[in-house]
Amino acid sequence: MLGRIGRWCFRHRWATVGLWVAALVVLSGVAGSAGARFSDERGIPSSESADGFAILEQSFGREAGGVQSGTVVFTADRPVTDPAVRSLIEPYLAQIATLEGVTSVVSPYDPMGARQIATRGDRAGELAYARVNVSPDLDQVQAAELGKKLREAAPTVPGGQVEVGGQVFAEFTPPNSEAVGLAFAVVVLILAFGSVLAMGLPIGVALAGVGTGAALITLLSHVMTIPEFSTTIGAMIGLGVGIDYALFIVTRYREGLHKGMAPVDATGVAMDTAGRAVLFAGLTVVISLLGMLLIGLSFVSGLGIAAATTVLVTMIASTTLLPALLGLAGERVEVTRWRGLIAAGFVAVALLGAGLKIQPLLIGLPLAVVVVLAGFVVGPLKKQVPQRHRKPVRDTTAYKWSRVIQARPWTAAIGGTIVLLVLAAPALSLHLGFSDEGNFPGRHEHQACVRPHRRRLRGRLQRPLPRRDEGRRGPGPRDAGRAVQGARRHAGRGRGVAAGPERPRGADRRADPGRAHDRPTGRRHRGPRQPAADRGRSAAVQGTDLQPKVSGFVPIAIDFSSYLAGRMVAFFAVVLALSFLLLMAVFRSVLVPLKAVIMNMLSLAAAYGIAVAIFQWGWGGSLLGIAGAPIEPFIPMMMFAIVFGLSMDYEVFLLSRIKEEYDLTGDAKTSVADGLAATARVITAAAAIMVVVFGSFLFEDSRIVKLFGLGLAVAVLLDATLIRMLLVPATMELLGERNWWLPRWLDRILPRISVEGHEEDIPISHLETDGSFVPGGESPAADREATEPEPVG
Repeated sequence: MLGRIGRWCFRHRWATVGLWVAALVVLSGVAGSAGARFSDERGIPSSESADGFAILEQSFGREAGGVQSGTVVFTADRPVTDPAVRSLIEPYLAQIATLEGVTSVVSPYDPMGARQIATRGDRAGELAYARVNVSPDLDQVQAAELGKKLREAAPTVPGGQVEVGGQVFAEFTPPNSEAVGLAFAVVVLILAFGSVLAMGLPIGVALAGVGTGAALITLLSHVMTIPEFSTTIGAMIGLGVGIDYALFIVTRYREGLHKGMAPVDATGVAMDTAGRAVLFAGLTVVISLLGMLLIGLSFVSGLGIAAATTVLVTMIASTTLLPALLGLAGERVEVTRWRGLIAAGFVAVALLGAGLKIQPLLIGLPLAVVVVLAGFVVGPLKKQVPQRHRKPVRDTTAYKWSRVIQARPWTAAIGGTIVLLVLAAPALSLHLGFSDEGNFPGRHEHQACVRPHRRRLRGRLQRPLPRRDEGRRGPGPRDAGRAVQGARRHAGRGRGVAAGPERPRGADRRADPGRAHDRPTGRRHRGPRQPAADRGRSAAVQGTDLQPKVSGFVPIAIDFSSYLAGRMVAFFAVVLALSFLLLMAVFRSVLVPLKAVIMNMLSLAAAYGIAVAIFQWGWGGSLLGIAGAPIEPFIPMMMFAIVFGLSMDYEVFLLSRIKEEYDLTGDAKTSVADGLAATARVITAAAAIMVVVFGSFLFEDSRIVKLFGLGLAVAVLLDATLIRMLLVPATMELLGERNWWLPRWLDRILPRISVEGHEEDIPISHLETDGSFVPGGESPAADREATEPEPVG
């Protein structure tokens, strides 16, 4: 079927391209008109923190129920209550209160904010802060713009300064790291293909998929909870898989041309072979991501749906738009002129400059235009670039490398496993939680968060824990207040928790519920403190007949992390079991899919370990502009779903080639080296592009995006090197014929899934590295017994 679809799109190329352009324009226009309604709400149902927020909002108003808030911290060389300082700060705070999007400002000069002035330390009275409550309807860009206005309007305090902080006011720059990944992709694809036109096809498909996916995600945000950063994650994944999938298909298309096929037939064969692998791998990623719906949290479900949408659209673009583009390119994918090669180099330089914000490099774009125009009149620029010499597969470095590994399989298998286990060791100390503004050294948010700690006004700015203590009906306000005070004093005995005052105001003083604000203590900012919050919960219950509900940033993070941790094992088990069954059906083997699952888990564990060492322990964090903090609880799950699907792509592409050769020759050992040699170049190119595309997101402001980028880049790098180039040939050598063992009864009940389609049976030993036929190679085993397993392809 994919072959017929590919041929249809090839023959109706202008209609197909037109439909894609129209869909992209219409969806982008509708999404732009409707706007986005992203939400980062992470509350979980039926949890103490969620119940506490609900009661707070009901009894004390929306402001107390978890509204977004930021802080304005100011210091002076004299008491902040001095008229000279007060005359500067009060008008500034009054101006803030009038800004659109600000719901209220709690000033340290108000009775409600009296405790927001430092009373201890060597500079007591010279530090204070105001809390700025913001409408939850503001998105990330609008809130960041509001924070910018606050910083620009800040007055100059003699001998002091004003800092604006809080995650809601975090500086936000629209993502542009995709440009860095695209710049590197241009270079790698030219090196891999030796053709500028062949290079442009995967990039065009990836951009179409990412653009359409982003528009759909924006529209989906109106009907479900979609996190703010989901479009960035979608762009990251879409670029990676889009280039990856198109790379495999274009490679097979060129192999067909080299065998003398007509372009339309080469397209059909490419879609019926590599296109099947792309469809299989893409659906695996989508299914893995949609498996996050089993978690039952709107935030996690929205993130999974957003990522799955982008992958699905990109996969559809690879199987429909790409054949149409191949129809437009025809046999010209084999021709590269010097003008195109030089212009592509200048475009890569301009993309790098755009991604890294190096303005002088942007000159590459006009230079590229000049080179293209000059190339039509300047003789040397019109000449074709000589094609590289294509040598037989068995003369390649990959084939020789496989033979070296197969000669020492135990050394390679044990050595590779030890390296992965060492890298995975830090994952044993994985601590799930949410980072906050104190985990961005050198930024305004960090200074506004840690400065009060240094001046002994400890913890107030780390989103105070609103302990909602619900008194019994009947007692008057005075009795309820005494009960709250008693519970608060008891909580204060726990190390790391300092109890704050009860702060009802106005009519709330007569309400049955009371509330107290606790502060984590400590001289240094250490991020959200789960032990302190847990002690606060247990302490609030002891010695009192109240029914406490502990809420706030830290409690909600604890409940969220605990909820996910309790379901993570089940999620992993479902994905692993499904992947094992699919691979067993594809390769008609028990040991091959079992090894694949184990190896993928090793590479993922190593990626988790490196992420923990950098983002949790803080190793090298200064290079990335981060400080050590807990790992966001949904990231391991997302990484698992994405990387497992991507690694399945490489697994299918490599092992299907090995299986094809084994079915043709019957040589279990040589088929491994032949399969590795035939796929090494394309897998290496695809992995290199993914590593840089994912790694380029380390340049983004968001800590979550940085963590995703590093984790995915490391996982793909390990999968394409230690796993594919070391452990796979070593273990397959050790098992030999047993690799393809499958019980007869299981063979009868398993469905037959072909991911490599049907192509002329030519053993890999007869082909060059580009798929060209080499006469005089070793003959296929014509006398294979009828009892041999049927070929997958």
